[in-house]
Amino acid sequence: MLKNPAVPSRPGVSGLLLVVLALLNTVAPFATDMYLPAFTDMADDLGAGASSVQLTLTAFLIGLAVGQLTIGPLSDRFGRRVPLLIATCAATAAAVVCALSPNVWVLVAARFVQGFAGAAGIVIGRAVAADRTGGQAAAKVFSLLTSISGIAPVVAPLAGGLLVPAGWRMEFWALTGISALMLLGALLVVPESLPPERRHRGGLAATGRTMRHLLADRGYLGYILTFGLGFTGLMGYISASPFVIKNVLGLSTSAYSADFAVNALGMVTAGLINARLIGRFTPQGLLGFGQGAVLTGSAVLLAMLAAGAPAAAVLPVLFLTVSCVAFVMGNSAALALGRARHASGTGAAMMGALQFACGALVSPLVGLGGEETGVPMGIALVTAAVLGIGAHLLARTVPASRSAAPEPREGEGPRAEPAQQTTGR
Repeated sequence: MLKNPAVPSRPGVSGLLLVVLALLNTVAPFATDMYLPAFTDMADDLGAGASSVQLTLTAFLIGLAVGQLTIGPLSDRFGRRVPLLIATCAATAAAVVCALSPNVWVLVAARFVQGFAGAAGIVIGRAVAADRTGGQAAAKVFSLLTSISGIAPVVAPLAGGLLVPAGWRMEFWALTGISALMLLGALLVVPESLPPERRHRGGLAATGRTMRHLLADRGYLGYILTFGLGFTGLMGYISASPFVIKNVLGLSTSAYSADFAVNALGMVTAGLINARLIGRFTPQGLLGFGQGAVLTGSAVLLAMLAAGAPAAAVLPVLFLTVSCVAFVMGNSAALALGRARHASGTGAAMMGALQFACGALVSPLVGLGGEETGVPMGIALVTAAVLGIGAHLLARTVPASRSAAPEPREGEGPRAEPAQQTTGR
């Protein structure tokens, strides 16, 4: 039986490394939002129906979820750097195949590979941040990651719209360039953050045991649910906002684009504020503040939408509600991975898979009421906020000294470090 090693020192995350990790986390918005304006052109050029073209997006999202669940545990076994470099090379090659696809089915297959391989940037990027930081420093880093990554949803659709006149294939050549930039950043900046003595060597059986033990830990489970439900509310807003702002509130397309950009920048600003407040307040306290603000804003928003309030009243409340999601996601991610230090890759993979599963679930639900009402969006935001608070309370019931780690079997690697939690202020 291996003994529990001394807790290693955390070297921290430099500014340049933080920027590269944030870039690696932007694979989803760039690879989804950029090419949406070119859907009709793709259908015409490839002789495909709308449903077949939409399948290219579905294939990417499925690959993204499956890739995280596969690559995360592999990075716990083989280290972070090699799987990241291999997968980012594959994502770049897949983007080239997308740009050269002769028919929609080759494009669908290439999009799955692009999502599967691109998932490495998300899951390993988060794992590297967790490996190199802890406690309040981790909460600050994840808050900054959320903030910097939040710029991508603003830039991606704008860039995609500008590239439409050049043809839909140019969208994928642009994605090829972004993927190559990610590869260069990973090669030159991202270090190996998981030393050999902390790696897991038990294969699929050990990975399954690790996942079961993580899910059995109410602290980890509560925090990843908090994170996923925070993203659920955000996706509910993103999916419904075009119809709510244009059809219900009566704004133009350009006004909607401007409002979407302002709300995204609000999230960035809130994340930066959260990072500055860490140290004066605990991550749990800031998480609770964010959840309270999101719930209050969502409830007011629902009441306004049900009453038919004008845009001048609704949009400021929507801005504050969306902005405060940054307090929820940054702190909950840090707290979740703080309870999975023995398997940061697996922990990040499960958190990411839950994130996109929740997003995929809520997107069609907010449209059930039709295009002329914003009430379903308000209900989705309130429901996600209430459930998220319940998940946070579940996590807070776990004693700070309790670890999620299983006892290791021979040859599987070290035990987990004790989970560290503090009480909210």
